[in-house]
Amino acid sequence: MHDLTTGQCLCGTVRFRISGTFEGFFLCHCSRCRKDSGSAHSANIFSSTATITWVSGEETIREFRLSGSRHVKCFCTDCGSALPFSQASDGVLVVPAGSLNGPTGIRPTAHICFSSRADWYDDLASVDRINGLPG
Repeated sequence: MHDLTTGQCLCGTVRFRISGTFEGFFLCHCSRCRKDSGSAHSANIFSSTATITWVSGEETIREFRLSGSRHVKCFCTDCGSALPFSQASDGVLVVPAGSLNGPTGIRPTAHICFSSRADWYDDLASVDRINGLPG
């Protein structure tokens, strides 16, 4: 990762800057991450040293913590986009990869909770690829 990375939500209300380096990039297939991403997995980048500065929209940020777990979802209340959050218990900044504006500078480190993956996830490389929306 570059020393400074920017990101935002889908509607552009929330904007942020991250200073520092990322240490891990995990694709989590647990049922909780599938539920809150609405997809096969979450794609989160982690840093124990990076800092985040909220540039705009901080008042529209909400955080959901699932009781009895470490699962957290931070999001924009205007558009619902996933946003970074700090995992207070271990001081780690968690950044949804899709919330970043440019290249991440890091490739996924590993698939985690892979045994919990969706039944349709396997062999996705064989699925047709279309540039744009289907006809």
